[in-house]
Parts: sequence; C-alpha cells; structure tokens
Amino acid sequence: MRVLLVEDNPELVSLLKKGLAQSGFSADSMGTVGDALHVLATMKYAAVVLDLGLPDEDGLVLLRDMRRRHDTTPVLVLTARDGVSDRVTGLREGADDYLLRRPGNLLGRLLTFGNVSLDTEGRQVFVDGIARAFPARETAVLEILLRRGGNVAPKRLFEDQLFGLSGDVGSNAVEVYVHRLRKMLGDAGAGVRIHTVRGVGYLMAEEKAE
Repeated sequence: MRVLLVEDNPELVSLLKKGLAQSGFSADSMGTVGDALHVLATMKYAAVVLDLGLPDEDGLVLLRDMRRRHDTTPVLVLTARDGVSDRVTGLREGADDYLLRRPGNLLGRLLTFGNVSLDTEGRQVFVDGIARAFPARETAVLEILLRRGGNVAPKRLFEDQLFGLSGDVGSNAVEVYVHRLRKMLGDAGAGVRIHTVRGVGYLMAEEKAE
C-alpha cells in the first residue's frame, strides 16, 4: 500500500519512509500544501501523514480541502503540537488520529477475509493458517482487496498503489497481477474469489460452500 507524506523535513521523511517500509508500505513525499493538493487531485493513497508546520500553509488547510471535497482518505497528523486544544482542533477538521513524531509501527496489522490472511508487517500470506509464498506485487494486490473488505476496489487504486508516481504501468498490468493472484489463491485452496466489476475494478468475495 502507498502512503503520502506531507512533510518538509528531509531527515524526518527518511525516517518515516524507513518505518513505513518495515510495515510493508511505500511512500511518496511532498514538502508543501500546494504540492500535496496537486498530487491528491490525481492519485489515491491508503493514508496521508500530514505535518502541520509546512512552509507555504498550515497543514490544516490541506485537511480542510480534502474533507470539503469529500476525500475520506485517512489522515494522520504528525506534529510537535501536543496540546489538547491542538489535537481537538485537528480532529474536528477531519483528522483521523495524531502521531507525535513516532514513526514506528505505522498502520501495521493483520488483515483477514474468509480463510485468507495477510501479515502486513511481515508481508506473509496465510491460507487456512498455512504460510504461502506470494510475490511482492501479488501480495500488494491482495492487500488492497483485503483492506476493501468485500467492497469494490477501483482499478485506479491498484495502479496508484502498485506503481505510484513512477507512471511505469502498462495498459493491462493490473489485470496481469490480478490474474496471477487468482491462480495462486486457487492453487492454495483459498475460500475466496476475485471478481471483475467491468469498467470499475475488482472485489474479493467468499465462495459459498456447495
């Protein structure tokens, strides 16, 4: 999964990226509100880690803009402002949580759907509790589907999360990885199926026992 860091301190950006990588996340970074607004208008992220003390605007300006556009991407405010009033203000503006300069175990957890699980920190896939070796890209596709919890995941989300700002994505790249993941799950005896929603994206559903 891919996260957007909105932070102008290069050393902190480096630390955050390392912490996120340890939990299985990739990250893009922007140093100003203006740049972040631009990238959020063209890409979808699993979460935004937002500093408030940015050089061009207060980070809350970005948060307000996102919520005004009904962008529900989780926003974790990263700040040294640890006063109760500061946190209350941010939460009222639409922040999901506060991080007080602790980039350690960011967003790591165990995802489960049917008999399939993914350890997002160790990047290990389990089917019926048995560890399976899945390649990195197929694991990333699986994570997107698991995080959607049986809801449709737009194709654009896969493109953004898998390839980020690199733009290195062929016209059928997502379809190829989804096809491979389908076969791997089938071979492993997974009780789930990936459905194609034409013109929209993909969803994972549990297969009903016959």
